[in-house]
Amino acid sequence: MKKLDIESILENIEQYHPSDIASKLKKLQKKDKEKFYEILHKIPDNYLGEVLLELPEGLREKAYNSLTNEKILSALADLETDDATDIIQDLEQLDQKKASDILNSLDQEDQDEINWLKKYEPDVAGAYMQTELFSANQNETIQQSIDRLKKLKTHEKIENIHQVFIIDHNTTLIASILLEDLLTLDFSLQYSQILANDQLKTFKPLSVIGDDHIDEVAKIFEDYNLSVVPVVGYKNRLLGRITSDDILDVIEQNATEQMYQLAGVNEGSENTEKLLQTGKKRASWLFINLLTAILASLVIGLFDDILQEYIALAILMPIVASMGGNAGTQTLAVMVRKLALGEIDDQNSRDAILKEISLSIFNGAVFAILLGFIAFLWFDDGMLGVVIALSMIITLFCAGFFGATIPLFLKKLQIDPAIGSTVILTTVTDIMGFFSFLALAKWIL
Repeated sequence: MKKLDIESILENIEQYHPSDIASKLKKLQKKDKEKFYEILHKIPDNYLGEVLLELPEGLREKAYNSLTNEKILSALADLETDDATDIIQDLEQLDQKKASDILNSLDQEDQDEINWLKKYEPDVAGAYMQTELFSANQNETIQQSIDRLKKLKTHEKIENIHQVFIIDHNTTLIASILLEDLLTLDFSLQYSQILANDQLKTFKPLSVIGDDHIDEVAKIFEDYNLSVVPVVGYKNRLLGRITSDDILDVIEQNATEQMYQLAGVNEGSENTEKLLQTGKKRASWLFINLLTAILASLVIGLFDDILQEYIALAILMPIVASMGGNAGTQTLAVMVRKLALGEIDDQNSRDAILKEISLSIFNGAVFAILLGFIAFLWFDDGMLGVVIALSMIITLFCAGFFGATIPLFLKKLQIDPAIGSTVILTTVTDIMGFFSFLALAKWIL
């Protein structure tokens, strides 16, 4: 990294996004740790909080330890409530006393809001909402609410405003009006007059409950192409809002978790810099794979006599296992992803299974013909071609059937379908592939 690169960013920091600054800091930390801490302390308070949240978890912990309570406190003052809560919760896991001291130093109103948000479970809508929003009482005129919004924006009390939420005297959510629609209305009218004429059709709000699972909220964002959604509580009272940037983080996190789980890798250990910890986590999963591989080897051992007689079987055997494993992985990836997106339920799961089985049988027939012909030309043995052709159909059928049913079975047991599916499927396809191929060979040859 050029010496002046990160320092030039600090000089013109208003031109850069916090994620760009965090990316530069990440590179700097690997090359010059002392310079990393020096630059970190120079970041203006109004940028620091967002930069911290963009840093990788391990690096963020080092930053927390390096920064003084006063510096973190100043950074929190410029963050929205959901982001400030995230930092306080990070600090609580790292240093309970430091977190408590910083939280107690905030304004009472900020303390109350953060303590309230902390009560939500980490995987529900309330944990992702921010309390900063633009709302207006139904008896206000549009002009009055716009004047109030101008003051809020002038004092930087609110940002990323997409709409105004209309409430009554009990803060019950009545309607939601996009700012672009608001500009077309008569500013002298009260919101109640606008809503009476509209009969709540155009401005009917789409909301979520604070205890809704965040994955369900993410699906609502995707289905309705939302940029923000209000969060309500008891008797539909407005509590806060969730913005699309938080939902994008949720979607990315879910995709990352699925990818890691399908590969048998622990996300938490992969994000740490401790090689021993990462190695232990991977080794435990590899040990399970070793046990399943031994099971497949035991199946092969049952047919050692036919293998000694026909060396060609040993040459062709890996082809059967590889094709079965890859076909099963294709089906598994599709099913796990559809389950995660909510596209498969009890009503259409049977159709999904039949589709995957049909595809597997079709591919099995195609590659059975191809491999049967190749085996015949390779070893000049027509019956050997028949053996591998039949085995290919059986193996790919099993790959499709088990690749489709294993995730559904795990889902029924309330186990994440991505966890363990790969090991179970690999074991089944290897055993069925080897057994069908060698059993057919012993019977036919």
